[in-house]
Amino acid sequence: MSTLSRREMIAAPVVFAAATAGVAAATDKKMTLAMHQNTSNGAGYRKSLEGWARAGIKDVEITNILLDEFLKTDSLASARQVIADLGLNPVQGATGVTELFEPNPNRAAALDNLKRRCETYASMGINRVYATTATNKKITADDYKAGAQNIHDAGDVAKQFDMSLRIEFLRTSPFISTLPTILKVTRAAAHPNVAPMLDCYHYWSGLSKLEDLDMIRPGEIGHVHFQDVPDIPREMLDLTTRIIPGDGVSPLTRILSKLSEKGYAGPLSVELFLPKFQQGDPYEVAREIRAKSEAVMQQAGVM
Repeated sequence: MSTLSRREMIAAPVVFAAATAGVAAATDKKMTLAMHQNTSNGAGYRKSLEGWARAGIKDVEITNILLDEFLKTDSLASARQVIADLGLNPVQGATGVTELFEPNPNRAAALDNLKRRCETYASMGINRVYATTATNKKITADDYKAGAQNIHDAGDVAKQFDMSLRIEFLRTSPFISTLPTILKVTRAAAHPNVAPMLDCYHYWSGLSKLEDLDMIRPGEIGHVHFQDVPDIPREMLDLTTRIIPGDGVSPLTRILSKLSEKGYAGPLSVELFLPKFQQGDPYEVAREIRAKSEAVMQQAGVM
């Protein structure tokens, strides 16, 4: 075992103090509540944002589906102006692009689709996008090595637009469905424009474990989707069983506290699929979500 030099011994307290200050600064930052447009899918692009703004929501996540529908009759400039006029902060855009990460014959087309999505969102002033690990492909062990390179290639596309690409693992994906796997593969990709995402529904209803959160490195998580699950057998859970944070049995305060400990201080974007939310009045839906979600956030000490 080597011994410290006198210079290293003198410098050690300073280095430790700087590191401690960095951790303290990270944990002092607070998370913000956001709304994902999937939650008010039935209201359309403009009306969903208008209703949320009335309810006091500032951070919003844009979906490619509602944006595409809006652009059939209006312009990108108008889409951006809606956000500006309402004083909203677009924290991320959904690309809707699949077949990006697992080896498959359609990857070249997927990369082109990602490029087009990045270009569109960049025109709106959005510099953070995400794609999921959804696939029906039968996966082999060798696919994970190729997957890391594929993720790196997707990161290069995002880099062309000065964007951050976040990757969301899905509980139903045969490729990447857990927190440990997304961390391992994105680390192997080692691209500065790529970050793993954590969706509370996919995390808690899937094969991940609570202690898996300890594997996260400081500042590693790029974005969080925020939902709860009801007290029913996990085998019965699907997209439509996502509920408002605080209405279910997920250990959300423990999850948020651990994420805060790991330096996450970004948006918590509520993404729900139940028809009563998607077809409901965006203002009333957002009011209920805000009240219940902020109560959970306050209990976790992250706002």
